[in-house]
Amino acid sequence: MPTAGEARRVVVEPGGPVLVEGPVELVLPDGTTVRSERFMVAVCACRRSKRYPFCDTSHRRRVRSE
Repeated sequence: MPTAGEARRVVVEPGGPVLVEGPVELVLPDGTTVRSERFMVAVCACRRSKRYPFCDTSHRRRVRSE
């Protein structure tokens, strides 16, 4: 886990999720907070995931129009 002065790595996958080195805490638009203790967390960028805000690879089923 990064220390105070260390940067956290975030990887944006084209057409896929945003990968964030964990653990992470996400604040959703409605104000609720979800947490993951995993070492790498896939955050949904297409909003198709049934596990939103976490990715469940639903983006693979349809081609996203850009």
